[in-house]
Amino acid sequence: MEHIELVVFGLLVAVAGLVLIADKLEVPYPILLVLGGLVLGFAPGVRGLHIELEPELVLVLFLPPLLYSAAFFSSLRDLRANIRPIGLLAVGLVLLTAVAVAAVAHWVIGLPWAVAFVLGGILSPTDPVAATAIAQRLGVPRRIVTLLEGESLVNDASALVLFRIALVVAGGAAFSFLDLGYRFVVGVAIGVGIGLLVGWIIVAVRRRVEDPLVEITITLFTGYAAYLPAEELNNSEILPASAVLAAVTVGIYVGWRNPSLTSPRTRLQAFSVWETVTFLLNSLLFILVGLQLPAILEELSDENLSLATLALYGALVSLAVILARFLWVFPATYVPRWLSPRLRERDPSPPWQNVMVISYAGMRGAVSLAAALAVPESIAARDLILFLTFCVILVTVVGQGLTLQPLIRWLDIHDDGASEREEIKARLVAAEAALDRIDELAEEGWVREDTAERMRGLYGYRRRRFVARHVGSYEDGEEDLEERSSDFQRFRRELLEAERAAVLRMRSEGKIGDEAMRNVERDLDLEDARLEI
Repeated sequence: MEHIELVVFGLLVAVAGLVLIADKLEVPYPILLVLGGLVLGFAPGVRGLHIELEPELVLVLFLPPLLYSAAFFSSLRDLRANIRPIGLLAVGLVLLTAVAVAAVAHWVIGLPWAVAFVLGGILSPTDPVAATAIAQRLGVPRRIVTLLEGESLVNDASALVLFRIALVVAGGAAFSFLDLGYRFVVGVAIGVGIGLLVGWIIVAVRRRVEDPLVEITITLFTGYAAYLPAEELNNSEILPASAVLAAVTVGIYVGWRNPSLTSPRTRLQAFSVWETVTFLLNSLLFILVGLQLPAILEELSDENLSLATLALYGALVSLAVILARFLWVFPATYVPRWLSPRLRERDPSPPWQNVMVISYAGMRGAVSLAAALAVPESIAARDLILFLTFCVILVTVVGQGLTLQPLIRWLDIHDDGASEREEIKARLVAAEAALDRIDELAEEGWVREDTAERMRGLYGYRRRRFVARHVGSYEDGEEDLEERSSDFQRFRRELLEAERAAVLRMRSEGKIGDEAMRNVERDLDLEDARLEI
């Protein structure tokens, strides 16, 4: 390909521009990335490009870091508390969606059953980025976000097991339901085991590493360290192993242990790196499909399929994906509670409005894209599969994503404030721990009395403020605690800006070098980041 460097530069500029537009429009960025990839695919000068990835490398390149990142930043406590509904979504709903899509693909579109189930496996998992990015921005109860995150983490395993078996059958191999059950159960157990083993090794290694750059590098390949052995074991046909669950497990394990492994400075750097890596990988996947769409349409046109027919097929498959989710989520939510008084007492039925949001927020994205791109060229209907996958992503991410906010407003759903209450409680306990430690250290010879008193005043004020926020009421004469705190933080930020300006002026005048300027600037930025306004 000629001028590849200009193509890469143009794609990066397009990604940055689309995200800026998304921020201005207050629209979650996955929506505009899908639209942007579509527009770029038909743009003059880009349409003639032929950017291809080796199909068998797509899942290996993109999935491990995306799965690891999503699992790393998830809440183990919330996942364990919601294991039953997450399991119903991640297994039962995946199977129902795959069957529904396969039925439409076979009876309406005319695909062979094996190929139809390949498409069903591709479209059955939800995306770990799109739905939660949209839901978090719209301010829904924390449990809804937890269910969407947990579902998208776990359902990849069941969906990709189904996808791989369908690929094998489509290639002419024999199939049995007994083999399917064996591969799923054993694959899940071995995948989790590999993830835990790799996680234990990674934690042991990182305890002995103190260089932030080395630590961050280790985090970048941790997902691969769990995914690749499980994938190799699975491909060798010695034992089935879920590479997806291996990457998810190591992410959850290392994420749980991470606070005791890394320094604050390393955590700040690592979180920034991972946010950028995840964003770029998702963006690249969406744009790659957009760039391939014109060529896909050209191939499909040679098969005497009109645009109207293709649009109809895309609409029917999208409708099957959406309806299957509604048909599963509502009964799976209420029927078990109707049948089990113990479950109903332990976990009362949620409002139907919350169930409606979960049913509607079944966005497809990066995982489906990666799986579709990984379909071998030997599958005759590969171009049609890619087209239908893109249609479903377009409908669910753009169509449902843009209408989810009006739906939430119409249903009158609001953030339940659970996360904020837990944060206030944590800050209160932290302030009390600091006050106790001040009393212990005050007896030490190296702690000056005026320093201890100054810190007591700081943490005492902080404690009173969070007590008031925790109980929802203020003592006499303390009604202005929040206003005083806001004024203090604003005052502190003005001082930090003055310090930055002075340091920058010294650098500009040649009195200090850039390294000294950056070191001081970083310390000022860390102080600034602690402010709440």
